[in-house]
Amino acid sequence: MTAQAPERPPAKPALIVRLATPRGFCAGVDRAIQIVERAIEKYGAPVYVRHEIVHNRHVVERLKAMGAVFVKELDDCPDDRPVVFSAHGVPKSVPATARAREMLFLDATCPLVSKVHVEAERHHAAGRHIILIGHAGHPEVVGTMGQLPPGAISLVETIMDAETFQRPDDAPLAYATQTTLSVDDTAEILATLKRRFPELPDPHKEDICYATTNRQEAVKQLGQGCDLVLVIGSKNSSNSVRLVEVAIRAGARDARLVDDAGQVDWSWLEGVSTLGITAGASAPERLIEELVEAVRARFDAEVVEDAGEHETVTFKLPRILMA
Repeated sequence: MTAQAPERPPAKPALIVRLATPRGFCAGVDRAIQIVERAIEKYGAPVYVRHEIVHNRHVVERLKAMGAVFVKELDDCPDDRPVVFSAHGVPKSVPATARAREMLFLDATCPLVSKVHVEAERHHAAGRHIILIGHAGHPEVVGTMGQLPPGAISLVETIMDAETFQRPDDAPLAYATQTTLSVDDTAEILATLKRRFPELPDPHKEDICYATTNRQEAVKQLGQGCDLVLVIGSKNSSNSVRLVEVAIRAGARDARLVDDAGQVDWSWLEGVSTLGITAGASAPERLIEELVEAVRARFDAEVVEDAGEHETVTFKLPRILMA
């Protein structure tokens, strides 16, 4: 009796996978995470962190396991343990309170956010009222508005806000922006403000940071040629949410935000021949690697790296952690 040949597993469907370049961690996020890691190494656990150091669940959980304790406010911190301020920046009242309590604090504010703070103070000192383009309640916006006295900054979130904004007391105007906004949306809001207030200066340089801009440009390329774009990032990550919007606007049939490979609904890939993958600026590269592995397990995947901006930016750590 002739033995039957073993059945071959069904062939995996073909899929082209395009990886955006650049993607994942930016220099500000990398610096903030290192500050927490080195503080734990130098001072021992626990080290307290006011708010999430960056908006990514996986990063926060890993640092918790190392000995970081995440709190909402300084009131939740003891006086005798170090506290780190998140990458998004804090109102001036926060370090002032820490100094009054003689706390050891480390400021992990992204230097590009600090640059916006300095710019806002400069405009205020020159007697200008500041229009801040950003999202209400976002920690970066709260931090920037908290650099100046109440009423010195007006928040504009949308084109409608820009249409209805009223200049207070005929004051000269200036503007600043949150660093993680949609480049295109911000340009439309600025165009509206410039039409109403022609004296507003042209952008000398966008406050939207290089990492946000580069990742959005990379996703525009994905969106033009991909049926589906998966963005790895947490829901409270502004720059990650913007990447989903940019992908759809660029032409992707669908785009989804997922924390990790475990959140992918594989039915999304039915009829997909080209999949784009990227990650927000606060998402670790290992999450991309795990997603690619999960795709390879289900598809005959050809993985290609898109050409994109090569980032070489680095930021120095606080001197106290280098000793």
